[in-house]
Amino acid sequence: MSYITVSYLTEAKSLEKKAEAIAVGMTVGSWTDLPAAKQEKLQKHLGRSAGATVYETTAEGLERGLIKVEYPVVNFTYDIPSLLTNVFGKLSMDGKIRLVDIDFPQEFTREFSGPKFGISGIRELLNVHDRPLFMSIFKSCIGLPLDELVEQFKLQVEGGVDLVKDDEIFFADEHAPFLDRIRACKEVTEASGRQVLYAVNLTGPVTGLVDKAKRAIENGANCLLLNVLPYGFDILAQLSRDPDINVPIMAHPAMAGALYQSSTYGISSPLVLGKLMRLAGADIGLFPSPYGSVALPRQEALDIATHLVEEIPGIKPTFPVPSAGIHPGMVPLLYKDFGLNHIVNAGGGIHGHPGGPVSGGQAFVAAIEATMQGIPLEQSKSQELLTAIEKWGIVK
Repeated sequence: MSYITVSYLTEAKSLEKKAEAIAVGMTVGSWTDLPAAKQEKLQKHLGRSAGATVYETTAEGLERGLIKVEYPVVNFTYDIPSLLTNVFGKLSMDGKIRLVDIDFPQEFTREFSGPKFGISGIRELLNVHDRPLFMSIFKSCIGLPLDELVEQFKLQVEGGVDLVKDDEIFFADEHAPFLDRIRACKEVTEASGRQVLYAVNLTGPVTGLVDKAKRAIENGANCLLLNVLPYGFDILAQLSRDPDINVPIMAHPAMAGALYQSSTYGISSPLVLGKLMRLAGADIGLFPSPYGSVALPRQEALDIATHLVEEIPGIKPTFPVPSAGIHPGMVPLLYKDFGLNHIVNAGGGIHGHPGGPVSGGQAFVAAIEATMQGIPLEQSKSQELLTAIEKWGIVK
């Protein structure tokens, strides 16, 4: 029999007994009081404890630490709503308990398609194979007329970006309607002679998102941005599986902090922004960097990236995008921490450059080139990069 192994951080008089209680309570409900015939019938559905590790004993005499519970795969349908409900649904309301990690057998993961493009597919689309990719964010979206938004897009493309993303809060777009800006940005990209992915924010009632995505693609969209957690993992999976939605999907981490910020409740960031995003089908996964304004602890950010790219048979890797507070002086550190296969993502680090967004983009391009050549940034001949360094410095 195949099992899903789930790790929880919790506290109890006895962690081992709590693990055993969860194993029964979250599967068959009760066990010792069942007649033998019913036990035999339900045996294949019964969870089991996989052990407990005590980290400390609290002043109240409670053991605090990690417990592991194994759930039979037969209990699940192959979707993330089923997964999360089975392993953390009512349990999430049971005092101090945090869902830390889930280890899947291949029997489970092979039922998921994962990213449609993944890292190699996106590199093929952009024809960039030998460096980290470079993405920019609109400085502002809401309330801008279409011509100003398109001009902003044009300046970012001129700066040398590979991808541009909408702001995730760009819902009210009557001044620059969804299809109009897709068509207009496509014209800018074609005129530039470069291939640039524009991640347009997919919004509206969840029941209409698949149809809206297809209309976007018919009008020239080449990438979609989705606020996965407000909409749900399952709509990401549905979009990714649909053969007519033949563009990469970028997963934004909006609302994730409500799940991972507490040390004693919720769901860990590597699980919610790493493993589950990839399983559901995100081609590109954004998460807070270890350096910026909403920084994650470094090891957590590295663990997210690891989950996005590690070997999973039949599941393509997702492009990691450490985000927030990124400026050109961070590029060598980003490369050191996240390697070749990540996307350098900047907003203020582009638009806040003293020379404007074109110079801001060029500063990042020069920083990436210098890093790939092993040249210290301060020795670059790019005036745009040197100006950026003068403003923001270099983060070692």
